[in-house]
Amino acid sequence: MDLLKAAAAWGTVALAIGLLYRPLGDYMAWVFTSRRHTKFENLIYKAIGVNPDAEQTWQAYLRGVLAFSGVGLVMLFLLQVFQHWLPWSLGLPGVRWDTAFNTAASFVGNTNWQSYVPETTMGYTVQMAGLTVQSFVCAAVGIAVSVALVRGISRHRSKTLGNFWCDVVRANLRILLPMSIIAAIILMSGGVVQNLAGFTHITTIDGGGGVIPGGPVASQESIKMLGTNGGGFFNGNSAHPFENPTPWTNMFQVFMLLIIPFTLCRTFGKMVKDQRLGYTILATMVVLFTTAYVAITAAELSAGGTAMQLAGGSMEGKEQRFGIFGSTLFATATTGTSGGASNSMHGSYTAVGAMVEIMHMSLGELSPGGVGAGLYTMLVLVIIGVFLTAHLLGRTPVFLGKRVGLTEMKLASVFILVMPVLAMGGMALTMAIPSVHAEVVNKAMSEPGPQGLTEFVYAFISCAINNGSSMAGFSANTVWLNVTLGIIILAGRFVVIGLVLVLAASLGEQDRVPVQMDVLPLGKPQFVGLLTGIIVVCALPQFFAILLPASLAEVFHP
Repeated sequence: MDLLKAAAAWGTVALAIGLLYRPLGDYMAWVFTSRRHTKFENLIYKAIGVNPDAEQTWQAYLRGVLAFSGVGLVMLFLLQVFQHWLPWSLGLPGVRWDTAFNTAASFVGNTNWQSYVPETTMGYTVQMAGLTVQSFVCAAVGIAVSVALVRGISRHRSKTLGNFWCDVVRANLRILLPMSIIAAIILMSGGVVQNLAGFTHITTIDGGGGVIPGGPVASQESIKMLGTNGGGFFNGNSAHPFENPTPWTNMFQVFMLLIIPFTLCRTFGKMVKDQRLGYTILATMVVLFTTAYVAITAAELSAGGTAMQLAGGSMEGKEQRFGIFGSTLFATATTGTSGGASNSMHGSYTAVGAMVEIMHMSLGELSPGGVGAGLYTMLVLVIIGVFLTAHLLGRTPVFLGKRVGLTEMKLASVFILVMPVLAMGGMALTMAIPSVHAEVVNKAMSEPGPQGLTEFVYAFISCAINNGSSMAGFSANTVWLNVTLGIIILAGRFVVIGLVLVLAASLGEQDRVPVQMDVLPLGKPQFVGLLTGIIVVCALPQFFAILLPASLAEVFHP
């Protein structure tokens, strides 16, 4: 019965995605291949002084990404620091500088890590003009970079990758904005609040006092999920009844997290004119996602103890209205994408369940990954898979007519090392400084034992991989953690983007290889298995030395 319920939950979301896979994927391919601009788009290009038809080299494209994101970082930082001068500040003071830097880095980096309590820290202007706007534009940057890589793969003897400004404007106006408007209306119909009511003071039935927060929640919630952002309007995030009121809104939010990353596989296949490879990538994502979902759900259902068995599993930290399956499906979606939202306390999951969540993030967030980021991460792994498999079988390492050589493998190898270097380097540096070590152990961790270690590891991996979810027992709002994690977030986002664009340029400059060469058949089920194995082997061993002791110690901890 439990197996049927778990299958029904995932099957419902998968069916909805399947119905939109082809039309939405084809539409997004048209968005980035059409040569026509709308009148409103032309007004934007004129206002910012760019020619949307001028192609850019990888250097110019990267400068556009960094300039655009840098301006967003500064503006969001200033909005927070000076929010007490803004309308709808709700009487809240300016945000502390280190918290403001961390939040700005987080939202610009599509991580949306939050080290603060949103409803008592951010006024409505910062939420709307700062956090919501960045949720749109940082998601658009991820889509634009993935499209640039696809162009590099599909073009021959080309030194250009498209136009960043055109790509990011189209991603916002033609994809994210209309989808978010529709999603916000659906969420409001399900009970998600959308107002400027501020704090409403009430008298409870027993005569006590209480405060009910309001806010423009639905408009932020829609792009929070569709852009795989994850920053909650309230501290409870998607467990809060104003953000996620019912079981069906919960399923809808899981659908929103997954719909664009999965359908970008169709967009890729359409743009490179090879849908078989698009389905290969999709199948690999589905296999990894389903495996993680089954493992997390099984861990939560099999929790020991009389109370847990009577409750039907580990219900600690989970909302009754979502249950085990609604919680674990959401957790799988949020750790498989960069959408660090949560509808349950990840810190309350069983030791095995929490370990699988961390391992799922550690795969590189490609099942299906963040908006855009999942696709370009998967394509890098495909390139590694092609190179390794071809040499093992004595074939020519060719990917869609492009030879995978030493340059491509160097870039791909550095790509997969960025996240573990940042995560483990940050952890090592933090624990190596005595005063910081004491602050983290005594103040940040919920307890200095195995659970605290798991929370610590989770936080650094989450920020390095641009996920943003956390184990809520870990309090990261200190100067050291805010600055360190903010720097890790920015490096994890933009170093990777730089490598992707260089790789795109390297592939785009190549000519097509002779058709008679003996190359791998990439559109076969065997390659799905090989690619899945390569992803697991490349990602998981890097963290086993940290994850296994913490999780096993928690299992046997008295």
